This record gives sequence, structure tokens and C-alpha cells, in this order.
Amino acid sequence: MSYIKAEEILPKEVIEIIQQYISGANIYIPCKEKKEWGSQTDIRAYYKSRNDKIYQMYREGSSIKQLAYEHSLSEKSIRRILRETIRSA
Repeated sequence: MSYIKAEEILPKEVIEIIQQYISGANIYIPCKEKKEWGSQTDIRAYYKSRNDKIYQMYREGSSIKQLAYEHSLSEKSIRRILRETIRSA
């Protein structure tokens, strides 16, 4: 992430107000329009496909321990995925 110097984009008055709260440190200013997680990539589709596959394998007899090992996840994560997949079905 690159940084922008406040002096280059903000009026001096605004900088002085911010300095009343924080001075000499980096701060993050979030976007005005927050985008939903995964909305700009295919990651949501990837996880949905993976989780559906985990659920199908579980229904076909794979144990939670096997699924955790095969997908490099904890057993707790597998249980959460199964619970959420059942809930959304």
C-alpha cells in the first residue's frame, strides 16, 4: 500500500484538526462506499464451490477428520462449513 502525504491533498486547517487527535502516525481512512467482501474477485465462488464439495463429501461418508486433512483446515472449520452449508440450503 502506498501512502499519500496529507500536505499534498488536505487543506492546512483539516490537517491541524486531525493533529489534535493524532500526530505523526499513519492512519487509515476507509472508503466512503464500502464494497462487499469478495465483490471484485472470484474468491466467493471459489469458497462456495469448495464448501459445497466438502458438504457433498461429508454426505457421502467422509469423516470430519478426513475432510480437515484433505482441505488443510481444522476440524472446527469443517464443522462451521457444514453448519453454514446446511443453513443456507
